[in-house]
Parts: sequence; C-alpha cells; structure tokens
Amino acid sequence: MAMKGFRRARKMVNVSVGESVRIIRELQGLSQNQLSRITRIPQSTLSGIENDRVNLGVERAKVLARALKCHPAVLVFPGWEVDKESAA
Repeated sequence: MAMKGFRRARKMVNVSVGESVRIIRELQGLSQNQLSRITRIPQSTLSGIENDRVNLGVERAKVLARALKCHPAVLVFPGWEVDKESAA
C-alpha cells in the first residue's frame, strides 16, 4: 500500500561489525565489563571487536547475540538489505 508523500528512507551510514556490537550493547544499557561478565568474553576482546581489531567469528557472535537479545545476523551483517522480490 503506497502512502502519498511517502519516500523510503535511505541508509545514510555504513556500520561495521564492531560498531554494530557497540551500538546494540549500549542500547541494552551494558558496559563492556558487564557484557564480559555475562558472556565470559574478556573485556579486552570485546574492546577489540568493537574497534574492528578482533574478528567477531561465528561462535562469539552466537554468545553475544544471546546476551544482547538479538539474532547473530544483526551483529555479523549489520548493513544487510534484502529486496522483497529476491528474498527466499
């Protein structure tokens, strides 16, 4: 259903994997130290992930996603867009 005067928003900023982790952590109101205690991932590793110096990896993505109450794909593919026509 088209709305008169409606224009689809365009993505203005590309977000890295690390930035995605940091943004979602902050939205959950958690510090790196708190997230470290919950996930048992060292705070220094979390800092490295958030600053894109350490690879997130599948297993860490699963652990972080569980703690941050989101799907791992949100962390691993922060800018992913799916066209309705091509979605399976």
